[in-house]
Amino acid sequence: MGPEYSAGFVIRVLWFVFRKSRTTSQWHNAVMNEERVAPMQALKGREGTHMLINEIYASIQGESTHAGRPCVFVRTTTCNLRCTYCDTAYAFTQGEAVDYESVLAKATSFGIKLIEITGGEPLLQPLVSRLARDLLARGFEVLCETSGALDITLLPEGVKSIVDIKTPGSGEEAANDYGNLKRLRPHDEVKFVLCSRADYEWARDLVRREKLHERTTVLFSCAFKQVEPADLARWINEDRLPVRLNLQLHKYIWPPTKRGV
Repeated sequence: MGPEYSAGFVIRVLWFVFRKSRTTSQWHNAVMNEERVAPMQALKGREGTHMLINEIYASIQGESTHAGRPCVFVRTTTCNLRCTYCDTAYAFTQGEAVDYESVLAKATSFGIKLIEITGGEPLLQPLVSRLARDLLARGFEVLCETSGALDITLLPEGVKSIVDIKTPGSGEEAANDYGNLKRLRPHDEVKFVLCSRADYEWARDLVRREKLHERTTVLFSCAFKQVEPADLARWINEDRLPVRLNLQLHKYIWPPTKRGV
């Protein structure tokens, strides 16, 4: 923590975000992860006018049921989690405070009607709800990829949430807000990134227990180079599991570590 800002600033920003939380565990975890969200200090005094942005670019959507579609990505800076397989760790700290109108203008400047707000963890941004609402009002289709650790009802109706439920192999299973499973809307999607056969079995049992496939689209993804797609396909077929195999298409089109694609 920089000496020019008190720890209280980060806590106040997080309180703004967590004010709709259904349990106290999220607030407790936020305080415990204060160092991880320290980059949010860049918004001090500007929480209502700026967003912490890592990058905004146009590419092809690589995941979810929208894979293959042209898409604009608004990637925010800062995440309260540290998943073992994270491929966007640069978004933990790299970014700058950008005034809201500039974010909105750039996101809508590409002539592409599909926009995904991602991160980092986008729900940490105090203005994320406003951004989503304004994009919807302008006729854009809005996706938001979020970790599953924060309350998705922070997002307005009409946003298609892609909720990434953390498996044991992610190292962040304890951060899951399972209340989000009750908040899912039919157009939302749930994603499990699987690091092993054990992760697959854990996710399989959760899908069956909660009957997630009856309420929303369920995506099973391979942690890149940790689970082979052919193995995951076989497991899904053997169990007759009503889920969708999800590959990171962009990692097959471009080098896996290439940014801005």
